[in-house]
Parts: sequence; structure tokens; C-alpha cells
Amino acid sequence: MALDAMTRTRTETDSLGSMEIPADAYWGIHTARALENFPISKRPISVYKDLVKALAMVKQASARANKEIGVLDAEKADLIDRAAQLVIDGRYHDQFVVGVIQGGAGTSTNMNANEVITNIALELAGREKGDYDYLSPIDHTNRSQSTNDVYPTAIKVGLGLDLQTLLEELDLLRKAFLQKAVEFHDVLKVGRTQLQDAVPMTLGQEFHGFATTLGEDYSRLKENAYLLYEVNMGATAIGTGITTHPSYGNAVLRHLREITGLDLELATDLVESTSDTGAFMSFSASLKRNAIKLSKICNDLRLLSSGPQAGLGEINLPARQAGSSIMPGKVNPVIPEVVNQVAFAVAGADLTVTMAAEGGQLQLNAFEPVIAHSIFQSITWMRRGMHTLRVNCVEGITANRERLGAMVGSSVGVITALTPFIGYAAAAALAKTALLTGRSVADLVVEAGLMSRDEVIKQLSPARLSGLETITATIPIAGAVDVAPELDSEI
Repeated sequence: MALDAMTRTRTETDSLGSMEIPADAYWGIHTARALENFPISKRPISVYKDLVKALAMVKQASARANKEIGVLDAEKADLIDRAAQLVIDGRYHDQFVVGVIQGGAGTSTNMNANEVITNIALELAGREKGDYDYLSPIDHTNRSQSTNDVYPTAIKVGLGLDLQTLLEELDLLRKAFLQKAVEFHDVLKVGRTQLQDAVPMTLGQEFHGFATTLGEDYSRLKENAYLLYEVNMGATAIGTGITTHPSYGNAVLRHLREITGLDLELATDLVESTSDTGAFMSFSASLKRNAIKLSKICNDLRLLSSGPQAGLGEINLPARQAGSSIMPGKVNPVIPEVVNQVAFAVAGADLTVTMAAEGGQLQLNAFEPVIAHSIFQSITWMRRGMHTLRVNCVEGITANRERLGAMVGSSVGVITALTPFIGYAAAAALAKTALLTGRSVADLVVEAGLMSRDEVIKQLSPARLSGLETITATIPIAGAVDVAPELDSEI
């Protein structure tokens, strides 16, 4: 009786012995050993599709370079090329099964890629999986390579690809805030410093500031991405290029640039480049910067929408779900809250990258797997966080115009706009009186004879209060020290 396809196996052998491999698996014995050794994260490398694509791109570029310089049979090189392209196109990703956290400096990931691409190529040639006498994962698919140049290069290429989608989402979020800035351009409010009332501004200015800070992060992320584009292909084990043809490095770089579309360059010192992880630290730090600044924006959104009755209540966030199992009608700012938590995770991942970079020894850093996992996870979570913040929160924010207008109307902070005309001392005295009596600043200024009603109205217009129109003093400051006696006693 024939065995079920799920139980049929093939035998593969390595230097440690033999193992039975599922007959339908495209991975082989080296991957199988990694599955036994590293049941840690329970997350396969396939969760980061751009890393898998990048691995296939490196293998494809190497096959083309090896064919070009004559160290790999053209037929075998073309088979590897075709197989790698299928992975680049998104097929067979489920065969990249080794865990994201692994010992061995990424060797298991490289071998997983070698085995999958080789067995795809064998099928394309009409041969059985595991027919490594014809096409070998190590002798052919890994020709002129080592994990120590393939793996870091694939990480850098994968991050370069992944970054593009992050930047797209970041720019969409920036534009969403910018649209709100336009929508709220005429909504006057009280600005705050140290959570205390400061001076007037518009809600549009506040949201424009959010858009600007995200635009700055867009630029910083792109700048730091260029640090990733220096690769060490041809370095092999430690940077000396042992087992490679002298022409391989330049050839594989040329093909990799063409395949990826990235402006890659070959490191000038391959020994240094093989052991150095500084580019990963810099890129991770730029991700953390973006995450923390985004988290600060989310803090502001939560504060501005707090209440809605007993808090600031200046804006309304879209109601996304019931906020309590005991308090009817309560709605929480769940979208900004989840983005806050993403930022916390990104900050922690950055520390992991820092410690892993420091932990490297001599000619290789063995901890690049956790570096890769940390950064890819940060990009993934940030991209998703930005998307939900934009779609489920920012685009639906509305302003409580009446409440904002009332707060500005009763705010003592507007007197700051009159200090060029009445002087700081008089303004301070009037502010104190306004707080004690509850009377409007405008009335007190007019009653003190310091400015006419028309002049006060003009200087306290929304355009001038928000700085959108230049204020020029028309009343000499010298005449502003004559504060009414009853106000002077309040000082």
C-alpha cells in the first residue's frame, strides 16, 4: 500500500549523517537540522517576504556572475536563475521555514535558500528533489559565496525593499495630517507649554507641525538607508575572498544592482565590512527616532481628545469600539494607544540591535539573525501602525470649534499679543486681574485706557493671534507703563 504523500520521505546526507526529509519539501537536511535546533521564535523567515526575495536576488545575481566569469556551467546557472526568479515573484515562500532567531550567524537561512532554490531548479530540469549529484545546493547554488557575505547582503537588500513600502505609508500619513491642517486652518485655540495655557494658535498650525515632523523623518530614513547599500559580496568567509574568482565581486555587484534596482556598492575593505554592523545600528536608530516622534504625536492626539466632557475635548477621534465592559458609552483612543505600543517595541528592538552589534567578535558578528529580525519587525509594525493611524483615526478627526472658540475667548493668554503695545508689566497686572475677576482681557485693556476697542479687536484677530499676520506696535511702549491704580495694587 502506497504511503500518503505527507508521509513519504527522501534520504539526504550531510557531514553529520543522514535524515529523512518529507518528499514534497523543497528544503533539505540543513534546514531540517535547523528546525530541530531552533524551535525558539516559532516564526519562519518567510514572515519577512522582502528578506526571502532578497535572498533569491542574491542567489540569482551570483548565478549570473558565476556564469559570466566561467566558474559555473551555463545550463546549471540558468536553472538557478530561473528558480530564484520564481521566489522573487512570490512563489515557494512557504518553504523558507527556518526560525528568524537562530545560531550560526545566519547559516541556516542561507542553507534554506540554497536548498529551496536548488530543488525548484531540479524540478525545472525534470529531475527529482534531492538529486544533488546533478545540481548541488552548496557546490552550485552557493558557488563563490559564503553565509558571511550572502546573509548580511540579503538583509540589506531586504531592508532596502521593505523601506520603500514604509516610506509610502509614512508619506500618506504626512499628507493626512496636512489635509487636516488645511481643514482646521481657521480654528483658533489656546496653545500650551508644560500643560499650562500659553498663547493662541490655530488647530491647523498644530496639525501642520505633525505633518512637518513626519516629513523630516521621511528624509532621515532615506538618508540612513544609503548606509545599507554598501555590501560585502565576494568576501566569503572573513573578507579575504577565499574560493572566489578575482572578477566575481564586481560581476555579482553589477548583476545585483540590476536585479534589485538599488544603488548598491562594494565595500572597499571586505574584512572590515564582514564584521561591521554599524549600518544596521544607524538604520535602527532612525526607525526609533521616527517611532518615538510618532508616539509623541499620538500622545498629543490623546490629550487633545481627552474627556470628552472633563478633559480638553478640543478634537474628536473617530469612535472605533466600545471602551469599557462596565462604563456604558465610554470610547477610548485605541488607535493612538496601539501606535504608542508599537513605538515602545521599536525602541526595545533598537536596544537589541545595539547589544547584538556590540556582541560581535573578531571577523564576524554571529548575532545578525536577531538584528535582522528586530529591524524587519520594527519596519513591519511601524508600517501597519501608520496605516491604522491614518485610516482609522487621522482621516476622521473633527474639531470642537465652539469649545475651542470659547476657550480662546476666555483665555488670559491672549494678552501676550498686546505686550508690544502696553508693555510686559501692565500685561502681567491685567492678566492677574482677569484671572481673579473672570473678566475679559479686552475689556480690562480698554478700561485702563491703554488701547482703543478697535485696536484691541484688530490685534486680537485670529490671524494676528496665530502669527499668520505680522503684528507691529502702533502705540509707544513708553506710554504703556501708566497702569490704572486699582490694577497696580494687584501686582
